[in-house]
Amino acid sequence: MKKRTKGFLIGAAITAGVAAIGTFYHATAKTLLKIALDREEPKSIQKGKEKLLGSKELSDILAKLANAAGVLENAGCETVECEAADGVRLVGHWYFPKNPKRIIVAMHGWRSSWSRDFGIISPFWHENDCAVLYAEQRAQGSSGGDYMGFGLLERYDCFRWIEWVNERTGAKLPIYLGGISMGASTVLMTAGLNLPQNVHGIVADCGFTSADAIWKHVVENNLRLPYGLYSGITNEMCKRKLGTDHKEYSCLHAMKDCHVPVLFIHGTDDNFVPVDMTYENYKACVAEKHLLIVPGADHGMSYLVDKAGYENAVLEFFRLYDK
Repeated sequence: MKKRTKGFLIGAAITAGVAAIGTFYHATAKTLLKIALDREEPKSIQKGKEKLLGSKELSDILAKLANAAGVLENAGCETVECEAADGVRLVGHWYFPKNPKRIIVAMHGWRSSWSRDFGIISPFWHENDCAVLYAEQRAQGSSGGDYMGFGLLERYDCFRWIEWVNERTGAKLPIYLGGISMGASTVLMTAGLNLPQNVHGIVADCGFTSADAIWKHVVENNLRLPYGLYSGITNEMCKRKLGTDHKEYSCLHAMKDCHVPVLFIHGTDDNFVPVDMTYENYKACVAEKHLLIVPGADHGMSYLVDKAGYENAVLEFFRLYDK
């Protein structure tokens, strides 16, 4: 075989190999982004949940959460709607007691629901004279939208709900933004917007720093894949789906512009969003800030692990900033 022909064949083989690797990474990145953003829950996630249910301890916790969710769903909340800045129909559930002292705009987490994430804590809020707007995040539940935005889009939805609450109540009561997991990151990112004066504070439970950071953590630590090989591809796909760069904005950006007090909460044993992310958000926050770290609590479990400590921290936060 001539040297030129042999070189051509080797070059063609290398090119084909690189193309095959590129196709593999592109397909994998597409799957990862579908899991992260698309409304429809992939079957792989559903199967993963089924395996987790094999743990009796986890099954007991999930049963408790499901029971609390059912109670909240039957608590007499009014189902309400508003339109997001981009035209998406948003659905919420409005709880308004006889003599409320404050209002909470509550944002739930990724692939969750308003009643599942807040069912456990809702009696505490209701018993302490809080009106609550339980939002259904876009692309989840009854709200419209095809894609979840990991706070990048939802911060504008949260702001719209603040406007809705003020239109409904005449802006006469202090408002607190409350969120858990992706909902926590949502309310933290909302702090970077020009908030109305009656927004008195934020309670963020186990939020991540940015979409890029949490994707990197999950891909490298949970899936054991090299995130750097997917980052560029996912960014381009993210722009097409969300219309924004997933590195463009973060909680860290928002905390540098934050003008309202923030109570940061996180469990030390969080296996999904590392507690270090809350430390980063706390450090970046230029406003008045408070920190509650719950030893032994996994993701979103701080209230279950240390109910008394959690309630005391929130009540003290209200006491300080209701005025």
